[in-house]
Amino acid sequence: MDEFELIQKYFVRPDESASVITGIGDDGAVLRPPMGKDLVTVVDTLVEGVHFPYAIKDFEAEPLGYRAVAVNLSDIAAMGAEPRWMTLALTLAAVDESWLSFFSHGLHKAAAEHGVALVGGDVTRGDSVVVTVQVSGHVDPGRAILRSGARIGDTIYVSGEVGDAAAGLRLQQNDPPHPGPHCYLIDRYWSPTARVGLGCALVGRASAAIDISDGLYGDLDKLLTASGVGADLYLDKIPTSIALKSSFDQEQQRSFALSGGDDYELCFTSSEQLPGEIAGVQVTAIGKVSKRPGIICYDDGKVVSYVDGGYRHFQ
Repeated sequence: MDEFELIQKYFVRPDESASVITGIGDDGAVLRPPMGKDLVTVVDTLVEGVHFPYAIKDFEAEPLGYRAVAVNLSDIAAMGAEPRWMTLALTLAAVDESWLSFFSHGLHKAAAEHGVALVGGDVTRGDSVVVTVQVSGHVDPGRAILRSGARIGDTIYVSGEVGDAAAGLRLQQNDPPHPGPHCYLIDRYWSPTARVGLGCALVGRASAAIDISDGLYGDLDKLLTASGVGADLYLDKIPTSIALKSSFDQEQQRSFALSGGDDYELCFTSSEQLPGEIAGVQVTAIGKVSKRPGIICYDDGKVVSYVDGGYRHFQ
């Protein structure tokens, strides 16, 4: 099977969307965005041995395909945009049809959940598996939520629960999966929930936003730096799951929640007092934007020392 047969068999799907004039099979995709919308484009790469283990089994390829799309949908969500199209660049060491069947199923499943069409890409041969997905979407003009909009006095919020994905990755590295809270945490790593509905609902309500890919503390710091402000962060308010609490001690829980990453929840700021649930997603106030630079952490009202830059490549 050559690359063109591979693409035709595993990645071409019928698309009746009026927004796709020409999709897979030409030199480029021809797309028709809604009139008067701003385009938002994001891209993310998953590398074998860096973002997922070497030589993953066939059945693990399905969650890999799902995750490759979901991490990009999360970036779209953080911008308050609606996802519409995606492209895929896939590098493989060899053609394994069983692996490809699982992978493509997970990829298309994640895309279908948000009405995203695969409109092009590339398949190449290389030394290891590398998956790059680009997702494009749209938002009303001037309404994209940026990292740079936080203002002094805004409340800092986080969606869902944090720390699960990093804990799940640790468990998978150290122990074989088994039923119970460990299985739940591992699933949270492989199958993150992109908060697209929440992101759209935050347009006009959130002053700034970022998705949590490299750790809550580090990603919040990026948002604050872009906005030229600081923050008071209340560690005892950060939401964590029952599964995380039942599997690790308090110090480990805090480390996963603040520094673990891969949760793909949204961290955002708002001048409004928001309800505890928006678009069906739990929302928790965890701090306040302040004038002084940096993040001051509090635990039960007392200042505690904590510094973490989040995950960074080449460090």
